[in-house]
Amino acid sequence: MKVFALLSRGSAPSELVEAELDDPRSDEVIVRIEAVGVCHTDLVTRKKLGERPAVLGHEGCGTVEYLGSSVDGLTVGDRVVISFASCGGCAQCRAGRPGYCAWARALNGSGRRLDASPTLRVRDEPVFGAFFGQSSFATAALADAGSCVPVGDVPPAVVAPLGCGFLTGAGAVLNVLRPRPGDRLLVVGAGGVGAAAALTALSEGVEVVVAEPVAARRALVARYGATAVASLADPIPAVTHALDTTGRPESIARALPLLQPHGVLVLVGLGPAEASVDVRTLMARGLQVRGCVEGDAEPSVLIPELVRRYRSGLLPLDRLVTTYALGDFDRAVADQQAGRTLKPVLLPGG
Repeated sequence: MKVFALLSRGSAPSELVEAELDDPRSDEVIVRIEAVGVCHTDLVTRKKLGERPAVLGHEGCGTVEYLGSSVDGLTVGDRVVISFASCGGCAQCRAGRPGYCAWARALNGSGRRLDASPTLRVRDEPVFGAFFGQSSFATAALADAGSCVPVGDVPPAVVAPLGCGFLTGAGAVLNVLRPRPGDRLLVVGAGGVGAAAALTALSEGVEVVVAEPVAARRALVARYGATAVASLADPIPAVTHALDTTGRPESIARALPLLQPHGVLVLVGLGPAEASVDVRTLMARGLQVRGCVEGDAEPSVLIPELVRRYRSGLLPLDRLVTTYALGDFDRAVADQQAGRTLKPVLLPGG
């Protein structure tokens, strides 16, 4: 199937090219992409791949166009959010923790299917594809049917980031931190993940403090009831829960002492492999530091719940999104890095 895809090569400008998408196998579908979020992981992966040609994108939303022969539960024309890939059969998947799937690395980051077959070709040459089981920086994506979550008649640009970024922030709050009314949550970093986490906690009646250097982001979360400060060096009251979205070792080290006894700090940001923490503070206060992948979520459960909250007005995700045409990827990234945009979403038809 011929598609247009956004081809990346290291730091070179992205290029919109014609590509050949493989036919769906029995358990796969082809989704016509209507919107796709830009996530920090896309940028980290592009840099890591160097000059290797790649089609990234892992927050796709669109309508099902073709079904594999054994696919159940989906029909042509369904609007779906495509989330990360998982095998569905390992111990972690069976326990409802697909983010920790035994095959997660191969399924989401190898650039090919699990059997090493390519899903995308450009000029008859295989390229890095199947990113998070989709590679949705394109007009259509091939995905495992189990990664597709029907969302109904909702704006694609709003719900596309539920495939990863918004799912991670909201899931970290609802599935891992689980603060209750009367608790106080500190969110470090108010990009797409942090802002989604803050809004989700506010929808639960939790007091939220956000540390974010970009004034526009602080103003956004403050509009919905959060207390916003420029940095962790500002006066911050003791908190019961904390979420670090930055991955910066200095932020992790500064957030930990702000926790009350028996507090928990959850880490979702990609950063250096090592960070220093005060072990005596950790022990004396009975604190926890916990990693979290994809919000510890089952996408088929959490995505519909977040859509419900959006529809009811509890979760104004639309205020976090700015849309761009697919070919304007580089401008979208520049705007995000400059703080002009919180969550860029690309529209392949735009």
